[in-house]
Amino acid sequence: MKELVEMMAKTLVADPDSVSVSETMEDDVTVYELKVAEADLGRVIGRDGKIAKAMRLIIRSAAARLEQKATVKIID
Repeated sequence: MKELVEMMAKTLVADPDSVSVSETMEDDVTVYELKVAEADLGRVIGRDGKIAKAMRLIIRSAAARLEQKATVKIID
């Protein structure tokens, strides 16, 4: 799933080499921490957070199919 987050972010940003994803656990939820270049934050978050919400929905849905819980946290 980490690769899915990375792939989605790289398609959105202008500088795909600056994209990094780390995986941590908080309680029983896997958290994918996404870091991008400062200039690309707006592209990943989107207007009113719509792109970030969509990414979280995709990851939550994919995790649910595997009977897990997951989310995406965008680090600025």
